[in-house]
Amino acid sequence: MRRLVAALLVPVVWSPPGTDLVTWRAALAEDVVDLLARLAQAEAAIAATSDDLKLADEIAWPGMRIYEVPTATYRPVLEAAAADGFEQAAVIAADAPDLPGMILGKLLRPLESKAVAVAPGGPGNGLLGLATSLPAPAWLADHDLDSASAQVIRRDAPRPGDVSSTPEWRRLRGPAELSTLDPALEGWENTRALLGG
Repeated sequence: MRRLVAALLVPVVWSPPGTDLVTWRAALAEDVVDLLARLAQAEAAIAATSDDLKLADEIAWPGMRIYEVPTATYRPVLEAAAADGFEQAAVIAADAPDLPGMILGKLLRPLESKAVAVAPGGPGNGLLGLATSLPAPAWLADHDLDSASAQVIRRDAPRPGDVSSTPEWRRLRGPAELSTLDPALEGWENTRALLGG
């Protein structure tokens, strides 16, 4: 089974006071990419619009695929993965630096019996990620991860049970999420360094 997990470079509109937004966004994305690159059960990739290809190049591991997509939405990433011969793919927002690997496992596991799996991004924060077998179902409408939700995707599905939902994991979208970072969790070195260790 060929699986792809792609970090989608999503817009980031907030950074902690005194932290440059461009530097902050790069740290968040690099931490997500570092996590994906270490996954045993899937190949890692980065998906970016043309404006973000420079950032993608800077944070990619050697040999990592970079997909240029027309919009920062999940459907073009899934189509690119299908064209590359992958049988399953997940698209993850690149603004969840301390994402546990087990959430990714829970996102991919339901695809044996469900058409689509989604990981909610915490209250009011859209989706953290979405996974599907490839080619993606025709009914799966394209959305960005900020505005999508399990409810929105279930609305389009032939049956609500076609869409599985994992436990939520918050994205770092503002000061409320910042306070939930757990210093004891492994990883997120780049974000941690910007926050002063």
